[in-house]
Amino acid sequence: MFGRRLQPELREEFQRPVGRDLPDGELKHYHAKQIITVGDVVSLTVREYGLVPLLSVYDGFTERRELTGFADLVKRGGWAETVVGNPAGTITSQLDDAVRNALDGTPGRIIRVEGEEDLALLPCVLYAPDGAVVVYGWPGKGMMAVDVDGASRMWARETLARMEELS
Repeated sequence: MFGRRLQPELREEFQRPVGRDLPDGELKHYHAKQIITVGDVVSLTVREYGLVPLLSVYDGFTERRELTGFADLVKRGGWAETVVGNPAGTITSQLDDAVRNALDGTPGRIIRVEGEEDLALLPCVLYAPDGAVVVYGWPGKGMMAVDVDGASRMWARETLARMEELS
């Protein structure tokens, strides 16, 4: 896929959450699930519950403030990470490729985004295996969960198709 940019007329759609609320306490029921996390706080919270996501995508910031909790965990653990550039409001081909390549079934992959990871939800839903859950942070609300199935994958495809293609 070529990179994509969110046009101003689509921004309003991304101001509404996708999926369902996921209270922290529900994570204890997710040990048998394949989880993908998008966002620093979510990635840290899921790890604190003893879960190892298939993939964690983070940028080192939360609500535009530097947050080092998950970044510190990655560094202290010596965990390998793929670093990609991704400006706000875009999904670069670099991010898209990294997500696709990371979701090969080997758990514990990490992508650090230089820029912003907010739209990474789309390729994560698109490439995740059926039955997986993509958990992402919703500022001021907490965690949201998107169950990966035909309907959510169709939503991701249709949303990406409506975005402007970057060359």
